[in-house]
Amino acid sequence: MKQHGIVRATRAQRTLAGPAVVSGVGFFHGALVSLRFRPAKPDTGVVFERIDLPDRPVVAAVIENVVPTERRTTIRRGAASVEMIEHVMSALGGLGVDNCVIEIDGGECPGRDGSSRDFVAAIEAAGIVDQERPRNTFVVSSSLTVQQDQALLAIHPGPPNRLTVAYHLDYGKGSPIPAQSCAFDVQPATFRDQIAPARTFVLETEAHALRAAGLGLRTTAADLLIFGPGGVIDNSLRFPDECARHKVLDLVGDLALLGMDVQGSVVAHRSGHQTTAALVRKMRECTLEPASASPLREDGTLDIDGIMKVLPHRYPFLLVDRVIELDPPFRVAAIKNVSVNEPFFQGHWPGLPIMPGVLIIEALAQAAGVLIATAMGRADRVALIAAIDEVKLRKPVVPGDQLRLEVEARRIKLSSAAVSGVAKVGGVVAASAKLRFIMIDPDRAARSLDPVLVDRPTRERLT
Repeated sequence: MKQHGIVRATRAQRTLAGPAVVSGVGFFHGALVSLRFRPAKPDTGVVFERIDLPDRPVVAAVIENVVPTERRTTIRRGAASVEMIEHVMSALGGLGVDNCVIEIDGGECPGRDGSSRDFVAAIEAAGIVDQERPRNTFVVSSSLTVQQDQALLAIHPGPPNRLTVAYHLDYGKGSPIPAQSCAFDVQPATFRDQIAPARTFVLETEAHALRAAGLGLRTTAADLLIFGPGGVIDNSLRFPDECARHKVLDLVGDLALLGMDVQGSVVAHRSGHQTTAALVRKMRECTLEPASASPLREDGTLDIDGIMKVLPHRYPFLLVDRVIELDPPFRVAAIKNVSVNEPFFQGHWPGLPIMPGVLIIEALAQAAGVLIATAMGRADRVALIAAIDEVKLRKPVVPGDQLRLEVEARRIKLSSAAVSGVAKVGGVVAASAKLRFIMIDPDRAARSLDPVLVDRPTRERLT
């Protein structure tokens, strides 16, 4: 297995010399929220404490707690979550603060002006001190790459004790946001002056869509950068390439979820939060010692033991035998070997064994379940089918066939997911469908009488 990175202790850990408070309105949900930075002991990392919830639950800001959320980074543990943490994490990561407890009285970090500038000012006013414990650095020894559609994100070996980031932003011809690029050696002073002030941005059409969905109702053009056909609306740029700089800001914050410094050179083209999360997960895998208990094999596949660690299904309803390709949160390919010993062939039909169409769709749903579970990186949420659309059954599946189950994510969020799936036999499409899921806790799933929530007319149509 190719070694992509090594971990070395390179400096002393750091924390705050004293507390600091930042308050403001959350951009997405509009609540007034206050967060308080507190010093923390060595090896604490960055943790958010939801002081507004019973028992003040704590959520660690690590990649394992990240859940897919559109346009922002969200962490969750149990019932507690914190949204839009990237600007706070960028301020801490850019200034080299490793250990910090953040008390927050809401579920979303304050937006302030859409940048990290106010968080940086508060942290520097509190002061930063060294601690008597070494800080680990992830040293990139060979390249890692994540690609989704036109988004590309890669990290390559770089100069000693340095993280360099180059970002190219290009939304195509006719976009109000012009193509632009920037590159930085991410050091505290450079971060404070050249990266932290860069504000988040959105197209005017996107802002209208968010408001129609009930989001961003208290956010105005004065709070961030909104681009209309003529350029920035009711605001002005701090830098000619401010949008690209803000993408670097987001990258620094999301990379901090690795829980260690990074030595390497990042090159990004049109990438976002989910792309960075996928890269950080790859980096995290490089820091873990291989173990037989780990579901993912060295070749990046899942055998039946690994599948059963991810899915709750068991005989006779486990319809995925092996995962042969896995690229969370984007796609998965799995196989189902169709044997004459399948229990459903006894009655469907005697003398003419054909795999029920509903079970082919269920096999696609289970492959999707693997993708969703690995994308979310946690076992405290279960995906249940909520709707099936555009079902097409094209070819009978009979004993001796091998189903190849190909699933691509359309959306994976904390509360729901949507995928497109195709089942093939020998390269020929046997069935296809679009599936939507709701995400619930395992206890609720265990109380469900039917693990596949398909309405009766749909089930009858599929069979």
